[in-house]
Amino acid sequence: MTDKPSHFPERLALLADLNAAQYLTEGLLTGKEDVPAIALNKITEPLPHTEESRAELEPVRDLVDDAMHGFRDGKPTAADAWLAPRLHATLRLSRREAADRRFWNYLALGVAPDYVVWRHLSEPKKDGELPKVASDRFRGSAYKQAFARLWWAAELFRDGSDYAPVVTVCTNQDMLNTSLRLDVIDHRPTAQAMVRLIERGTVRTGRDVNALAAAINASGATLMYDVVAPDAERDGRPLLEWIEAAESAQAVPRRTLPAGPNEEKAPETSVAALVDHFAELFAEAPVRGKATPDEGTVDLT
Repeated sequence: MTDKPSHFPERLALLADLNAAQYLTEGLLTGKEDVPAIALNKITEPLPHTEESRAELEPVRDLVDDAMHGFRDGKPTAADAWLAPRLHATLRLSRREAADRRFWNYLALGVAPDYVVWRHLSEPKKDGELPKVASDRFRGSAYKQAFARLWWAAELFRDGSDYAPVVTVCTNQDMLNTSLRLDVIDHRPTAQAMVRLIERGTVRTGRDVNALAAAINASGATLMYDVVAPDAERDGRPLLEWIEAAESAQAVPRRTLPAGPNEEKAPETSVAALVDHFAELFAEAPVRGKATPDEGTVDLT
């Protein structure tokens, strides 16, 4: 199995897409080879904030080691809910910084390729083909790349400083994989309303999640959620203060959730209004395999 890099610099870095591509070999994707760490680090670029403490590599690597150790006896998917809020609170990035794919390329190849293989290696196939990691888990879009997806889930689903909704989302793989593709998820009351429906048990299965997401997306084309359920006006100061506080912050707690930026939560009235609206949409949404009042459950598998 792919091992951790043999060489770590002190600082995180940026790795361009074209440079990352040359390391996505069949050997790495099947977990049979390691990344040549020294060669890779010769072609990286420094972070704009490379002199700040949040650019240190060791805290991120320690976090990954703890995730792999803590979930070594279970399913790797279970690590998502633990790692997402802690990765977000450790990196303390702005959205502009997080939108740079080069940063996530480096995390996946220069910091923790062993984690990517451990977490995303496919199940053995009956035809004898070797299990494999999809290349976009190393170098891909924000909703696919191994670390970007966790950071954006934490960013979009945290409620102010509270990461508890992030845990709910990342515990449900269908929710995590589907919701990050929705444009409307950037509206905080929408995100929190979806979380509430999971917490209440209204939405349970992967098919439920897919049906809800489709209904919300379709409704959003005609109903402006930010008008009927306005969010609080966003103040950028808490985020900037939180990022600056990284210079004196301790390592994120492992047993309890960290605290995010001290931002105002999504307005409760707006969240409640959308919970009711989405519940109505879901009640009418076609769910594959779901029984209707006039018929029994149909197995469509």
